[in-house]
Amino acid sequence: MASLVCLLFFLPAATSSAAGRLVPYDLLYADGVRAYFARDWGRAAELLQRALHSYAGLRAARRACRDACLREAAFLGEPPAAGPWEAALFDRVLQRADCVQHCLGSRLGAAPSAHRASLVIQRDFERREPYNYLQVAFFQLKKLDQAVSAAHTFFVANPQHLQMREDIEKYRRMSGVKSDNFRDLEAAPHWEAYEAGMQHYNADEYLQAVDRLEESLREALSALEECRALCEGPLEDEEVEEEEDLQPGLYEAIAAHYIQVLKCRQQCVLEIATKPGWISATEDFIPSHLDLLQFAYDQVGNQALAAECAASYLLFYPTDEPVLEKMKQYRAELGEDTAVTARENIRHYVQRSLMEKKLIYYAMEHLGGTFNDPDLWTPDELIPENLKQKYREDQEKKKQETLDMEERGKRGSLPFEGITVTMDSQQMNGTQRVVFDRVLTESECKDLLRLTKAARGTGDGYRARRSPHTPHERFEGLTILKAMQLAQSGDVDWRDAKLLLQASEKSRKIIESYFTPGKKLHFSFTHLVCRTAVEEEQEGRMDLSHPVHADNCLLDPEGKECWKEPPAYVYRDYSGILYLNDDFRGGSLFFTEMDTVTVTANVRPKCGRLVAFSSGKENPHGVQAVSQGRRCAIALWYTHSAEHAEQERVKAEELMEQRAAEENQSNGEEYHGADHSSRSSPEALVPSGGARPTSQRHKSVSERTQHPKELRARDEF
Repeated sequence: MASLVCLLFFLPAATSSAAGRLVPYDLLYADGVRAYFARDWGRAAELLQRALHSYAGLRAARRACRDACLREAAFLGEPPAAGPWEAALFDRVLQRADCVQHCLGSRLGAAPSAHRASLVIQRDFERREPYNYLQVAFFQLKKLDQAVSAAHTFFVANPQHLQMREDIEKYRRMSGVKSDNFRDLEAAPHWEAYEAGMQHYNADEYLQAVDRLEESLREALSALEECRALCEGPLEDEEVEEEEDLQPGLYEAIAAHYIQVLKCRQQCVLEIATKPGWISATEDFIPSHLDLLQFAYDQVGNQALAAECAASYLLFYPTDEPVLEKMKQYRAELGEDTAVTARENIRHYVQRSLMEKKLIYYAMEHLGGTFNDPDLWTPDELIPENLKQKYREDQEKKKQETLDMEERGKRGSLPFEGITVTMDSQQMNGTQRVVFDRVLTESECKDLLRLTKAARGTGDGYRARRSPHTPHERFEGLTILKAMQLAQSGDVDWRDAKLLLQASEKSRKIIESYFTPGKKLHFSFTHLVCRTAVEEEQEGRMDLSHPVHADNCLLDPEGKECWKEPPAYVYRDYSGILYLNDDFRGGSLFFTEMDTVTVTANVRPKCGRLVAFSSGKENPHGVQAVSQGRRCAIALWYTHSAEHAEQERVKAEELMEQRAAEENQSNGEEYHGADHSSRSSPEALVPSGGARPTSQRHKSVSERTQHPKELRARDEF
């Protein structure tokens, strides 16, 4: 996001505004961020609030103009039989365009094109980034209540942001902070009503439930209309062809833009059904309201409204047996002469959606393109026969993507700056897999390699064999306790042994934060290992450095099963490998399917690279033969079970504490105990979640040195 920083600093000032003119929100945002980094907190707070106000005003204007022009320049009536159809159609199109342009110009006080922000800025506002800055500005201005509200507003939409989570906890401990300060300033009315309604519903308080669920349904449909209005923006071309003969013609261009708008409108149901901060949408959000309401109305004795909700629900699922049975019951109770009809706004909603889907599928069939249908209730007969198989595949793909998104949503932020995620599960064609880079520096790798050389011959080769896996390599291993004992006896440098302790702990924190935030991971075993190719035994070699296996179960390739039973280390939950070098041939880590032969991902070792994965059957892996040179890494295994925690590590830490105490005493200092947190920097004295928002992860060295340390947040991945 470095380009965003440059953009913000070189945009012209946007502080002046003519009477009645809405200043473009991206210009206000640019000035606000500029003032923020200049530590002009009052000006930053003012401009950022104005930017948010302008953003909301622009959305409101687009919704209002769309509604007004829908009435004034409606596409109604049949074209005259004698006249040309193009004149009849485009006359209305031009009227609508003129209406929208005039309406927006009068409301905004300037040409609508002046309010077109870049996609980067749009995403910042969608992710509530201005509140990330605002919370620090308000804190510095000693406006604690506003700082808390801004922080909470940002955190609601970014619950995995580790630094903001810490800042929220700091605010909770501060005197003068009240519980009602934790307000979501961007709260969606339909979500507030929905959650309140569900609380009443689950508590069997059906009278209160119907009031809040009805409110939620009204607000959700209103939010849907606002989203649909915002879809009528400019055509977004991902790839612009330069050759004139590849430019679309009149009808192709019109069709492409119209279908893009229709697809955007269809996706709006997912937008309103996705709570801020959530990864996936609530399934069947609109139909589920009607299903809940029909039951709640039935419980309070209002069978007429219960029947109306049931009839509305059947517009989505006309063959739903339980609801059809309820309809029979309602008709019997109300009398056969009582007309039971679905709600008109729901009927309109369904008919409009089906019409748009029909046009989209026609375009897919005849013009090409793709469409991810957001609804589960789309009738099968609406989909063209030659697209049905693709539709089913898309639905399966969408389900898998939802699972992947949920997995990513459970991941926490990285607790150290500078670390990058090089490959995630999706890129590695599996689940619960990740590759981090820059966990160690080149200097740290060299120090740890020095430790392996000093300890050569002392290692842990499993029952004194040259290698536990292949006779073509020499295996050397060093446990964490052995390293400390060697340091105590003077055979290795204390600093190198301490670095092994710190590097493995840093890896544990990274893996815990990424895969299991909030759930403690304990060390199960820590092993500094090197595998060296035996030069005279490499010719014609066909074996692996480490055969394919899983870390907590016994792999059965033929049965495609993995048995969690001894001698497998069934208590291991996550595994990691922290590499120290790459000056060797072979030795890559690879993942396979359960058959142990179908390779799904390869990882080449290099200094500071950490591979982490869950230890079960979902991640069979092996190591290719080391055919030349020496491959060194820290092998790590973790468990959620405290009873299986690595006891050697406890002893190693005690030796390290004892050594630190002796050094302190020799320097005339009082010893207060070792810090096991392995922090990369001291804890900030003030909340710092807003200093480096998620959209600005990369800063130049000069920028980092200009800003006060307490304003440098550890950002989420």
